[in-house]
This record gives sequence, structure tokens and C-alpha cells, in this order.
Amino acid sequence: MIKFLDLQAITMRHGDEIKAAVNRVIESGWFLQGNENKQFETNYAKYIGTESCVTVANGLDALKLILRGYKEMGVMQDGDEIIVPANTYIATILAITDNNLIPVLVEPTWDHLEINIDAIEKHITFKTKGVMIVHLYGRIAYNNKLGQICKKYDLKLIEDCAQSHGCAWHGVRTGALGDAAAHSFYPGKNLGALGDAGAVTTNDSKLAEIIRALANYGSHKKYVFKYVGINSRMAEIDAAVLNVKLKYLDEDNAQRQKLADYYYTHINNRLLILPTRIKDEYNVYHQFPVFCERRNELQEYLKKNGVQTLIHYPIPPHKQECYKAWNSRTYPITEMIHQQELSIPMNQVLTRPEAEIVVDVLNSFK
Repeated sequence: MIKFLDLQAITMRHGDEIKAAVNRVIESGWFLQGNENKQFETNYAKYIGTESCVTVANGLDALKLILRGYKEMGVMQDGDEIIVPANTYIATILAITDNNLIPVLVEPTWDHLEINIDAIEKHITFKTKGVMIVHLYGRIAYNNKLGQICKKYDLKLIEDCAQSHGCAWHGVRTGALGDAAAHSFYPGKNLGALGDAGAVTTNDSKLAEIIRALANYGSHKKYVFKYVGINSRMAEIDAAVLNVKLKYLDEDNAQRQKLADYYYTHINNRLLILPTRIKDEYNVYHQFPVFCERRNELQEYLKKNGVQTLIHYPIPPHKQECYKAWNSRTYPITEMIHQQELSIPMNQVLTRPEAEIVVDVLNSFK
């Protein structure tokens, strides 16, 4: 069986370094808010190209804390609107509604799968305070027109970089393209911890200061609480592991890009549609989605032939029970993506012979 994702193999590629890092934390006796976190914040801010990085417990908290920080700064208030892609994982939407803000869903384009930047302007109202883009599947969701729109209407540009570690737009990495960005280091990401972990990157020192306090119960100083905060802190062990893995991120992404090139040049089944190919700089291939009208049959066929796959995602946010007030809405492109998408194996430990098997099975589907 070709695994969709082999986390054990990914971790053990640098097993000795990771074990040494974990042992260093254990022997230090310091498990939260210590030197490993400080070092990772420094390393990751430098890698992304921002002045600040604040580590938190997970990617969802990172998104929530950015919006909460802007509310504390008076930039946003309850009832304000945030433009967001309709085609995204639900965490993006949850962060908005949890802050009593209103998500304004905008369709993606079918060819690029990311938010349709040409459609954003018509959704802007006097209540719009920000645009939250999602670099879904590891593909860039930004272009210069988006930056110009946000500047024209004085909107905060927030990036959901949960799937785009290392992706860039003309040399500027995702996480440094907007005003603030949320990052997830869930184990299955291109840059993954051993458990849940996240971070915020920004060049806004005031926002970073507020987020750091909010994530620490609302405290800047022990037992002194300026905000009604939460407990959202990255474990030292995860920071230590990320410090190791960060050194190899570009190398790992290059391997993903090499596999993607093989997929693009060898998958030739007319029943399948591949995403429009973009420059490698713009795509770190967190996932490699293929689209098929008979998606469920294709998934079962692959399974029977020894290839694991996953669907990202079977139900779009506006059709989820938790947002039942939206269930009658229709976003045709988003719904088509969610009905046809199937992610095939794509990661830095997938071998060329395994990729060849994946392609052979895909091409033999009838």
C-alpha cells in the first residue's frame, strides 16, 4: 500500500537530530515559553521575512488571535465584515465567526482554485475591514491586484498560511505578503511539529505585542492581566522539533515540486482534470488535487490498487450543519470543487517508483 502520508518516515529522515532536540528539552526541565520557542520565533521570522513571529498552540488560534488583536486595537469591531474564500477548510471561517465578525464568502476560480481576486471589489461594503486569503493546497492566493485593492480601501490583508510553508510571490514568502499571517504546524503540514502548534507572523509590532499577551491569558506580566485572554502556547518540544525541520523545508519542498512535475507530465487520463500548473515558486504542493466527476469511484479504484487518497474537503463550509443558516446558499464553483476533488499522495518521502505506480493506476481508471 502506498500511504497517502507517512509521518513516521518523514520524522525519521532527521530522527537523530529530532531525538537530540527533544532530549535537550527534557534535560533542560523547561517545557513552556523557553529558549526553544524564542529560537524558533527568531528563525521563522527570518525565514518568512517579517519583524515578528509569535508562537501559539495551533493554526486556528493564530487566525483567531489576529482578528482579536485587531479588535483590541480598535481596527475592527463586532459586526464588521471579512472577505474570505468560500473554498477553504472550516478553520478559516471559524476564526471569523468566533470573533463576532461576518464572513463574506467569495468564490474561487476553477482554474487556480484560490479566491477570485477579480470578484473581491464588488463584495466590499462600508463594514468591510479585511480580506483573509488562504493559500490552499500550497498554491499562492495573492497577486499585486489584491494588494492594491486592500490599499485602496484601507483593508487589512490577513493570510492563512496553514498549507503554504515556503511558498512565495516574486521572492516574498507567504506570511509576509499581508498585514498579518497565521501558520499551522500540524504534523501533516510541509513544516510539521509532533502535535498541534501554530504561529503568527507580522511586521506590526503593536499587533504582535497584543497577540503575545492574548495567548498568555491576556498577560504581559505575570499575574497582571490587561486583556481577557486565552491559553495558547507552543510546547518547547514542538518548537525544538520545528527548529530542526525548518532547516530542511526548502529541500523538502523542492522534492515535492519534482514529484509534481512527474505527475503533470505523466497523468494523461481524460477523465481527470489537474489544477492549472503555476511556477514552482508559487506552489509548495501541500496537496496535489485531481478532479473527477466520478470521484468516489476513482478513490475506491485507487484503494483497491494499493494507493491511499484523501478528499479535501467533502463538504464546503456553507453546507456544514454548524452554519445551517447558510445551507441554502449556492456557490457553484466551490461546490464543484468539493464534489470532485481527490488528493493523491504528495510528500517529500514519496519515491519515484511509488509515484509511477500512482500515475499508472490513475491512467488505467476507466
